[in-house]
Amino acid sequence: MKTMKICRIIFLAAIAVFYVGCQSSVQPPVAKKIHYELHEFGNTRIDNYFWMRLTDQQKSVVTPDNQTQDVLDYLNAENEYFRAGMAGSQMLQETIFEEIKGRIKQDDASVPYLENGYYYFSKYETGKEYPTHYRRADVAGAADELLLDVNRLAEGKAYCGIGSMSVSPDNNILAYSVDFVSRRRYTLYFMDIKSGELFKDSIQNISGGAVWANDSKTVFYVGKDMQTLRSCELYKHVLGADSSQKDKLCYFEKDETFSINVSKSKSGKYIFVESDQTLVSETRYLEANRPDGEFKVFAARTPNHKYSVDHINSEFYILSNRDALNFKLMSTRYTQTEERFWKEVIAHRPEVMLANFTLFNDYLVVNERKNGLNHIRIMGLKDGFEQYVPFPEEVYTVGLGGNYSPELKELRYVYSSLITPPTTYAYNMGTREIAILKETEVLGGFDKSQYETKRLWASAADGTQVPISIVYKKGYPQNGSGKLLLYGYGSYGSTTGANFNSSVLSLLDRGFAYAIAHIRGGGDLGRGWYEDGKLLKKMNTFTDFNDCARYLIAEKYAAPDGLFASGASAGGLLIGAIINIEPKLYKGVIAGVPFVDVVSTMLDATIPLTTFEWDEWGNPAQKEYYDYMLSYSPYDQVKAQNYPHILVTTGFWDSQVQYWEPAKWVAKLRDMKTDKNKLYMYCNMDAGHGGASGRFERLHKTAMEYAFLLSL
Repeated sequence: MKTMKICRIIFLAAIAVFYVGCQSSVQPPVAKKIHYELHEFGNTRIDNYFWMRLTDQQKSVVTPDNQTQDVLDYLNAENEYFRAGMAGSQMLQETIFEEIKGRIKQDDASVPYLENGYYYFSKYETGKEYPTHYRRADVAGAADELLLDVNRLAEGKAYCGIGSMSVSPDNNILAYSVDFVSRRRYTLYFMDIKSGELFKDSIQNISGGAVWANDSKTVFYVGKDMQTLRSCELYKHVLGADSSQKDKLCYFEKDETFSINVSKSKSGKYIFVESDQTLVSETRYLEANRPDGEFKVFAARTPNHKYSVDHINSEFYILSNRDALNFKLMSTRYTQTEERFWKEVIAHRPEVMLANFTLFNDYLVVNERKNGLNHIRIMGLKDGFEQYVPFPEEVYTVGLGGNYSPELKELRYVYSSLITPPTTYAYNMGTREIAILKETEVLGGFDKSQYETKRLWASAADGTQVPISIVYKKGYPQNGSGKLLLYGYGSYGSTTGANFNSSVLSLLDRGFAYAIAHIRGGGDLGRGWYEDGKLLKKMNTFTDFNDCARYLIAEKYAAPDGLFASGASAGGLLIGAIINIEPKLYKGVIAGVPFVDVVSTMLDATIPLTTFEWDEWGNPAQKEYYDYMLSYSPYDQVKAQNYPHILVTTGFWDSQVQYWEPAKWVAKLRDMKTDKNKLYMYCNMDAGHGGASGRFERLHKTAMEYAFLLSL
């Protein structure tokens, strides 16, 4: 085995030498230019690369599987150029890949959780890419029952993504959805658990999840618009029904700015359908014992009101932002759902974000966020007991998980930090005792005492204090000579947790520091933090990040020529914007699946997700938003200037940021930039927004990105 590994390294070295000798002859692709004009509000934009999103029939709507050969040739040329340019780092990529893979305990199992009389868990086997899912009856001596071996599903497939798994209330049937393309359009299957046989029923083009009614034969699922991929149709399917009968459409969301999802209450008594967009939500509900009934509106949608609902005992609990920027918790009897009947359980607090909650028969558990850190608050529903769970570190992240049985007194949560691997805890809400259920093993000699993490605060241009989480190996030079990778996202109110990532150790052990900028537009400091980084305040997201970068240099955490940046999706938009604004701040950047053609995408309602996001970015059909969006859109703001070294990654089947956005951006950058720095794009032709699906396969991308940084 060792001899084979040595031979592989020698082979890779030979390839690297060959490619290094050939690199001088490999020229960067030059995308053809076809003059195309876009006219809005008297302004004319010239998009010479608009052709990358047109099909043979010149349709305005495209999908990857009807694209022209010209586009495929260009993407393949970019991939070849990338491979040639990175050939000299093949040994380094292989080394980093083996390092990261070597830290993973390959034969591992999840902590079992109890639901409806069974313990559910999953296992990974040595060498296998995907998990195998099992259950075991909650009786002494019960044997493990196989539910689903994802490795078998994935055989012969370049991609395999499980959308959801749910077992019928009578514990006999497994419903699961799978996507073999990475377009997030799932097919739903039903399997008899005892025999392992599939039912004839299968349903295509669903959003991923399915919810059982209590009769164990009726399921509700959400269908997608074939063109925009908007989740907008709620259907009811009855197992074994006449195949000539179509599934009943129970609800259609007409407003194109909304999407819907379906779920079940913690009590198991209600099925919820939530219509949601950035500023408004509306919930409908149905008794799970009466699947042939009609869904009722819980509380009618009104401007700027978002709420979500769950149920336990005879009460509905509602998380609401009505006159409560950071949300409050309300409750009401099951017979009185209108808003006028709601009673306050937890009042709004300006300094505390009420993120989410989970219900037990006797307890209410709330996940709160204050000063950018999560806190778990436990409240007794009957005895008035209240306590916050203690956490030991200055910077950490914690989340609730596996709490499916409301009758239990045990709360499950998972804690980690930038130096603490994920640890699953059980908190006994009766005795108030805490037990560790599992500490994630990190192989390869990891010793957390060799690393240090802390929270920093940078001053933004307007005086706002922006938190930064940082980690480095002890002995890291804080003298202005170090190398540092700064990560950011800053959109949709999403929080970027300071959680453990064993892959980052490969950078830390090579002298890098790693930091997260918790910039406005995210939700790290509450809903107001989000509001200050969206719509007509979006520029705060980008300037916050650059201010964090300057702070890290000023405080000597990074050398002026040793700062690197990365972000993905909306974080890729961040990367595109910051290097247009201040390109000299960064030695190199990585933009993953970057949302960079903001104006054109948000003007086109046929593109997936566009209509749903007008309240996030603004609708450029209105001049005020058009002008503001144009001022930061990375593709539109590419200039004739020097840029840092750039690596762009994308997925051909991406359903969220279509591949042509990064492709057009790279082509325009290559045409206009005035430096000779590296500019690479890698397009995974088998994957979408999340990249490869296998647990080891996806590590190749990480190794590739780290090798790019280290090569600089």
